[in-house]
Amino acid sequence: MLNFYISILTTFFTLFLISLLGMFLNKKNILVMLMSLEMLFLAATSFFVFSSVYLDDIVGQIFAILVLTVAASESAIGLAILVIYYRIRSTISVELMDLMKG
Repeated sequence: MLNFYISILTTFFTLFLISLLGMFLNKKNILVMLMSLEMLFLAATSFFVFSSVYLDDIVGQIFAILVLTVAASESAIGLAILVIYYRIRSTISVELMDLMKG
């Protein structure tokens, strides 16, 4: 049982690291950055749910619901900003995002 737990932990940790690399190594496309951020949230949430089932505690599942709620609202706001930015600039390149500073 412990080997199964360790293999699941390494899987979630690997997903977490891949999403971090996707966010920090990609400097051109904001859609890939948003998808990497969502994958980061899902990896953390999956870890919380699995740990709460393994430890027979409900706190991890409640926290996972809260994280998913924040992730959904962040995604909706991010996509709305992306649509507005695309209408103004006709591109979704991250390199010109510093022009939005006010």
